[in-house]
Amino acid sequence: MIVMKFGGTSVESAAAIERVASIVKARAHRRPVVVVSAMGKTTNKLLAIASTAIDGAREEYIRQIHDLRDFHSREARLVVPLADRAELDRLLDEHFQELTELVKGLAVLGELTPRSIDAISSYGERLSSYIVSLAFRHFGMDTAHLDSRQVIVTDRRHTQAAPLYPETYARLAAVVPALAGNEAENKIVVMGGFIAATEDGVTTTLGRGGSDFTAAIVGAGIGAEEIQIWTDVDGMLTADPTILPGGHRVKTISFAEAAELAYFGAKVLHPATVVPAVEKNIPVLILNSRRPEVSGTRIVSEAVPCGNVVKSIACKRKITLVNVHSTRMLMAHGFLRRIFEVFDRHETAVDMVSTSEVSVSLTIDNTRSLAAICQELSQFSEVSIEDGQAIVCLVGDNIRYTPGVAMRVFGALDGINIRMISQGASLLNLSFVVAETDLHRTVQALHNEFFAELDAEVFDAA
Repeated sequence: MIVMKFGGTSVESAAAIERVASIVKARAHRRPVVVVSAMGKTTNKLLAIASTAIDGAREEYIRQIHDLRDFHSREARLVVPLADRAELDRLLDEHFQELTELVKGLAVLGELTPRSIDAISSYGERLSSYIVSLAFRHFGMDTAHLDSRQVIVTDRRHTQAAPLYPETYARLAAVVPALAGNEAENKIVVMGGFIAATEDGVTTTLGRGGSDFTAAIVGAGIGAEEIQIWTDVDGMLTADPTILPGGHRVKTISFAEAAELAYFGAKVLHPATVVPAVEKNIPVLILNSRRPEVSGTRIVSEAVPCGNVVKSIACKRKITLVNVHSTRMLMAHGFLRRIFEVFDRHETAVDMVSTSEVSVSLTIDNTRSLAAICQELSQFSEVSIEDGQAIVCLVGDNIRYTPGVAMRVFGALDGINIRMISQGASLLNLSFVVAETDLHRTVQALHNEFFAELDAEVFDAA
């Protein structure tokens, strides 16, 4: 069995669902389990409805709900067979009636809690998985719909729930193969990503981008031979295409390298995706639903030999640099502990850290609590803030073995001011901070330096 995950852009319309059906049908002999995201921007629309409701704008949230129902009905009717239209109408009525009641309750309370955010945002995947399941029948496939909340069990941390793996794997192993049937009577199991439930059945979600995570959890739970992440790009590239178009496709990359790239801004893969796959040693493929003929990127447990030092350049924009200077001449004992306790109290994650004898520089991408953090830090230090920064991260297994990489990096960046450098925390990357206005020039210079020649076994030239 294989797991095939399709993101929101891959199921955003009737035409997109038809493409997905064609891709899945071509692989039906591999007994796929299909995991789908919400259609298009449905999750954003659901959260906008919730926000409108707590603002008390009744007519507006009713209109938004009707628009969302019309969208799902219109696209679904183009791909759902006539024989299943009654079932389609029933599930739409059922879900949107339930959604309307939930939103009315939010309007009365005037408050949006993490639990209610999970409840309302779950409707995207619940609807899309039903619609895709019905649509597959129209294209000649026998399907079985599975509500992910029956098999993905999590803790109670709403909006960022963590899976309870033993319970989840036990349920997946018991339920999914039984629904799929044997090779002679194969049914394609379709389920929604992102959504889950606590042990007592309360709806939770795995966080934004969690459909990738769902696919990996399902793959690990059923012992899949492969997990395929179908998206709208050809795979992992040597540079972020939104910053530098024309990057080369990376054919094969290790789990460790992929995780570094994901953490430092590569949008192709959710960082947590690799965890269940690594533990079960299941390859992950990144593929393009608009160009299924492209072989994509294969993510494997061990690094593959590569003639290039760097595999890819990742970037993280909208970074804030926080400089904390000790008010004593030398850094006092406990200074670092006090700094990180402040960030911990405000639940603000730190990406990079660099220290000297009397100062600490660190980067954050969430500035919601920055004013309060600075106020606390100023009680025992001097603080300065630099907005509009970007992290540039070179990732490659060969970085750990190759002398002179830093010299090549900083030689290529002649004339570009580097605000902060970090190397050594991970042997796979070299990271630094530049002004966001210098980001394109920085990536272009590094790409020219490290990808002028390509190892044909690892890269597919653009």
